[in-house]
Amino acid sequence: MAGRQEEGLDALSGAGVKTNTLLEIQSLLPSFTKSEQKVAQIVLAQTESVIYSSVIDLAEKAEVGETTVLRFCRKIGFRGYQEFKLALAQELVNPVKNLHGEVGEDDSLGIIAQKVTATNRQAIEDTNALFEMDTLERCIELLRTAGTIHFYGVGTSAVTAQDAKYTCLRIGLRVDAFTESHLQAMAAATLGPGDVAVGLSVSGSTKDTIDSLKVAKEAGATAICVTHYRRSPITNVADITLLTAAQEGPLQGGSLAAKMAQLHVLDVIFTAIAMRNKEKALMYKERTAKAVLERKY
Repeated sequence: MAGRQEEGLDALSGAGVKTNTLLEIQSLLPSFTKSEQKVAQIVLAQTESVIYSSVIDLAEKAEVGETTVLRFCRKIGFRGYQEFKLALAQELVNPVKNLHGEVGEDDSLGIIAQKVTATNRQAIEDTNALFEMDTLERCIELLRTAGTIHFYGVGTSAVTAQDAKYTCLRIGLRVDAFTESHLQAMAAATLGPGDVAVGLSVSGSTKDTIDSLKVAKEAGATAICVTHYRRSPITNVADITLLTAAQEGPLQGGSLAAKMAQLHVLDVIFTAIAMRNKEKALMYKERTAKAVLERKY
């Protein structure tokens, strides 16, 4: 059986299908119907067996109808079930998802360190797999040429917003970060055409951040969001969506992996901006470094 599976996967390795299907399913999970979520959970938990299952087999495992499975496939961008299975098979050849397991009570300190390290590393690798270069390019140019840039974030995303502000200041961009709801709303109202507002929310459902992004957009600014979920309230407001791979459960606020995924997206953007504005970025890096020089021993 193992030989047949390896043979089948080798045959599919050159198929040229996209290799971020599992990440796409995770990103779209909240937008699925309850029946479609049952299919998604089976696919995520039993990926290897699914690629050798018929549409009837998968429907029976998920306890749904065949039409639900087909509807699920179309929702994640495939024309049918066979095309979906090809993509899954390709993903197993070049995996973008690596399950390292949750930390257990019996794990030694060394094992805990390994699992946490693997999870954080995977968050960056998976986020990189979700990059859409045309979208990223558009964001880079909008931020590079913006009159004013605002970052909005609350909770742990507030930390990312502040970090983004510091980085932008060092390369000469006109920027501010707002992490309190009233200040966010007032600041957003002062923006206009040519300005950019960036909303940071892992869940994509943070009301204060979404409301502030709405105000900024109504004022004429371009709205960008950085979130884990492709279909979430914040993506309905934003002009451009940048996806991160790491997610947070309801009891897992402050996940370092989720924060690292946000920072990775922004780091790629800011590095590209600095390279394109090389002389200006170098000048401001020198100026800002001198400005804080006397504050160090």
